[in-house]
Amino acid sequence: MPSRIIPLTLTLVFAVVSLLSAAKPSGQEQVYKEVDGRKLKLYVTKPDGWQKTDNRPAVVFFHGGGWVGGAPGQFTEHSKYLAERGMVAIQVEYRLLDRKSNDPPTQCVEDALDAMRWVRSHATDLGIDPNRIAAAGGSAGGHLAAYLGTVSVRQSGVSTKPNAMILFNPVYDNGPGGWGTQRVKDRYTEFSPAHNISEDDPPHIVYLGSQDKLIPVATAENFQKKMKEAGVTSELRIYEGQGHGFFNHGKDNNRWYDATIEETDKFLTSLGWLEPKTK
Repeated sequence: MPSRIIPLTLTLVFAVVSLLSAAKPSGQEQVYKEVDGRKLKLYVTKPDGWQKTDNRPAVVFFHGGGWVGGAPGQFTEHSKYLAERGMVAIQVEYRLLDRKSNDPPTQCVEDALDAMRWVRSHATDLGIDPNRIAAAGGSAGGHLAAYLGTVSVRQSGVSTKPNAMILFNPVYDNGPGGWGTQRVKDRYTEFSPAHNISEDDPPHIVYLGSQDKLIPVATAENFQKKMKEAGVTSELRIYEGQGHGFFNHGKDNNRWYDATIEETDKFLTSLGWLEPKTK
């Protein structure tokens, strides 16, 4: 990314971070990992009538904040909504990068991998179907969700690949000229979902504002084009006049939250994960 636009990028990211930090995660707290003396948690929101013997679809949310900020509570209202529709919704805490450094998001993706591995390996306890787990997230959290769905990680044991992706203005092109290049540098093929597309990637939906200053519409269109060429179901929704983080609950009287959660509902229904809404 050219250095002249980094200040604007960081200003936008930190503005979104301040918004996200106010929300609190909902659901039952679980420790999925302990690293460097710190317990990393995830928060599980279950539907009414949930039983351990259930075999429900699940969604795992990763918050945004440029890999340097934000909090799991960004997707609390999304989690509550999808739990009401019968899913188990999970919000993930992960380690953040030092804002003063230029380190790549290695620890962020490591935590995302471990969180997904924990969820799938505990599917029986969570009452979920291990073959119907979606990864979801916004901005840098969208990157983590897309990373799980695209980047091949050679590791034995439980699969970390989600069965669907729900991506809210994801920074999923980290190659030259893309967001995050200043951190990943020439290692972008290790981190960039847009550079790891393959035919086994999961079906997904992407939401983006036409005036997003971090992710050009062309980037999203190119991602969709490559996914379709690989034979992957790829849906893209562009919202005219909207900027980064437009989808968050609490903005514009929830106009865009309502619009995108409705599209998410339709997408999951099309996969057969949700029952169609009754009129």
